[in-house]
Formats: sequence, C-alpha cells, structure tokens
Amino acid sequence: MLAGKVVLVVGGSTGIGADSARLFAEEGASVMVAARSKDTLAELTEELTAAGHDAACVAGDVSVAADAAGFVDATLERFGRLDGAFNNAGINQHGRLDEVSEEDFDRVMAVNVKGMWLCLREEIRAMRESGGSIVNTSSVGGFRGNTGLGAYQATKHAVIGLTRTAAHDNGPLGIRVNAIAPGPIETPMLTRWRATDPAAVERRISAVPLRKAGTTTEVGNAAAWLLSDLASQISGVVLPVDGGYSA
Repeated sequence: MLAGKVVLVVGGSTGIGADSARLFAEEGASVMVAARSKDTLAELTEELTAAGHDAACVAGDVSVAADAAGFVDATLERFGRLDGAFNNAGINQHGRLDEVSEEDFDRVMAVNVKGMWLCLREEIRAMRESGGSIVNTSSVGGFRGNTGLGAYQATKHAVIGLTRTAAHDNGPLGIRVNAIAPGPIETPMLTRWRATDPAAVERRISAVPLRKAGTTTEVGNAAAWLLSDLASQISGVVLPVDGGYSA
C-alpha cells in the first residue's frame, strides 16, 4: 500500500506507533520514527534496517515546537521529502475532572493537543508543494464521555476538531487529513491500566460488540490504508477501529 512513500511516525517507539512503523515498512514505505525514548527508537530502527527496510529515527518531545520541527526536518534531510505522517504520540490521564491537578491537566493538553498541532503545522509545511496524507490518533473517547477520563477525553475531542479543520484548510493543497479512533487496544498503556484497575478494563472490553480488545496491527492497517493512495478521496473522516464500540 505504501510502496515508494516516505512516512513519519510520531510516537513510534512502542505500542500502536511501533507496530504501525513495522507495518508501514513492510508495505514499502521509507520510515522515520520519532518519540522521546532514544534507546527504544534505536532498537526499532536497527530491527527495521536489519530486515531490509529503509528506516531512521529522531528523538524529541512533541510538546516542544523545536522538536516537532526537528522531526520533519530530519525526515526531509534523510529522505528528501514527506509523503505521509502518522501522529500517534499521546499520554493517558485517569481521574474525575474535579480531581485532576492543574499540572496533570496541563501536561495531557500539552502532549495530546498542542503536540498534535505542532506536528500538523510542520508536516503541512513540508507537504505544501507536493501534497500528502496525515493520520492523527484520536480515540472512541473523542466521540463521547466516560467517568474518570475527563481530561484525556477532552484532548481526543480536540484532536478530531484539529483533524477536520486541517482537512478543510489544506484540501486545496492536495493534503488529506484523517483520524483514527481506536477503542480498547492491547497496548502497554492498556496493560498498565489493567494492572491498576482490571475491573474497569474488563467492563470496557465487555462493551465491545466483538467482545475483544483490538490489536496494534489492526490499528496500523487502518492508518496505512488512510495514508495510501487507496484512500485518495477520503479526507476529514474519523475512522473508528473499535470492534463496534462506538456504534
């Protein structure tokens, strides 16, 4: 699906991001993987290159403007262009809205919303002349409310707003912008949540019509399709990957 394309994966060191980077490479893309963890990024890049793929990495924090710009600059320097971007960086936050500290609220907003905007801004800059495709990670939490995840879910609503606005702003430039909305997915984040509140996780999974959590590969497949030319007339959509949870 992605043969000959250069794709930037932001938040690509573990979970959905890392497995999506693997999938994109297998689908023919040259991949730049960005995240905060230098060691984990280096291991993933070594794995990809050892398998014969064209891959590189760059470390940084999405909530820092210079780092977000650095992700794109490193991609252009290494590969010469940017055809697609998967903005997957994000952090979770548990607690009722009236119990969340100002520090925690600011941090989740900085990463999940400001970081998304900073990456979009730089990616659009790089695609302005040649067009491209951008996929942002929201959540089924971006469609609805849920007790105990208020600040996190507010950020995922915001990602949907950013996605739809960017699609309108940049469609005339040939830039498509879409989002995916995963439901419960077997990731390190879900594993940590299961360790602290297993009953809540199982309640969430039992509400999925398919009665199972999704896999990172299933999310990556959806992102790859949206990044590919197979989705050439699709922009501004939010695609649930949730086993029917949001139906």
